[in-house]
Amino acid sequence: MGTTRRHRRGARVQGDVAPGFGPVADTFRAHLERGRTSGAACAVQRDGKLVVDLWGGERDAVRGLPWERDTIVPVFSTTKGLAMVAVAVAHSRGHLDLDAPVSSSWPAFAQHGKRDITVRQLVSHRAGLAALDVPIGLDLLDDTDALAEVLARQAPLWAPGTRQGYHAVTFGFYLGELLRRVDPAGRTLGRAFAEDVAGPLGAEFHLGLPDEVPDERLATFHGVHPARGLLHLGAAPRRLLLALANPRSLTSRAFNAIPIARDPERINDRRLLRREIASFGGIGTAHGIAQVYGELATGGRRLGLRPETLAALETPADPPSGGRRDLVLHSDIAFTLGYAHAFPGFPLGSDARSYAMAGAGGSIGMADPTLGIGFAYTPNRMGFGSPTDPREVALRGALYRCLAGRPQHPTAA
Repeated sequence: MGTTRRHRRGARVQGDVAPGFGPVADTFRAHLERGRTSGAACAVQRDGKLVVDLWGGERDAVRGLPWERDTIVPVFSTTKGLAMVAVAVAHSRGHLDLDAPVSSSWPAFAQHGKRDITVRQLVSHRAGLAALDVPIGLDLLDDTDALAEVLARQAPLWAPGTRQGYHAVTFGFYLGELLRRVDPAGRTLGRAFAEDVAGPLGAEFHLGLPDEVPDERLATFHGVHPARGLLHLGAAPRRLLLALANPRSLTSRAFNAIPIARDPERINDRRLLRREIASFGGIGTAHGIAQVYGELATGGRRLGLRPETLAALETPADPPSGGRRDLVLHSDIAFTLGYAHAFPGFPLGSDARSYAMAGAGGSIGMADPTLGIGFAYTPNRMGFGSPTDPREVALRGALYRCLAGRPQHPTAA
């Protein structure tokens, strides 16, 4: 793994903040000066206007290359939240019924007791398909039809709908195949996102990195040495750590459904980023992510989103019959249509309508419809924390203090 360098006092921070949002810039600068990240960007859109647009540090800490405004960075599972926007567009266009069985659009999916699994259950991590009996190799990623057969053959690991278990890797593959089936043109998820979401908004985010993007614009993601990781063992639930250490556990199987996911620095390989891996392979700018979430938070007019679609994203789901505890993450995090809503220990936004998706390494995208806020943070050095990264929590806390001193929901105890 690559080594990273600590930033000294006076780390270079660039960008702009609107009047009243200075504390966000102060928090962002402090993270760089204290060496809490190598480089990063943070953006906030409010009522359609960019009120925070910050970047700084180094996009590659080994070579000492500076982070620029157009630097793009891998964001791991934050990708899921962006991918879901393409699905939201399909729903608003009438191509997708959330409460219809997946098998009505994808007949082969009905195998092994999956006939009645609904789209809503699948995208809310309740389908029981968090792990696969057949690991996904790079060769399978290049054969869409063969991958679809593997996905369709998988039997649920629990009674669908009764429990939630984070589909860490499989989520994007099932989502992509479902969208390909319902899209009138049979487009891939990456193409649909580019044409239906990123294009209309002018937002730079890619599900499948185009070859024409030069290497000089890519940030290098830096993992940490295992010894350094031991210093942060207290940042995650003990049961989660024990499950990750057991290769037979559902947690390990879920995160290792694709073997390349075991080493986070593999995400720097352009051969991987070129592929449409909608669970963790997205790459883009913080202001691009904030634009997308800002659009969701202000009615979705430019994307043609219907009120019914936005209401589905904003309404927290009732807990499954078997309880709220996630079988993979070993926490009470609540997912609705691919996004997390606030829960005890995870204040989020101004009220229960806010939703977000965070990724390993510390990135996050969030929509607050009540205040018209789209928020994004994209660092390039592995962070630690549960249920999300302390760096982005501090930035969101600073943001909401700027909003008339308003706490996030629910108020932290």
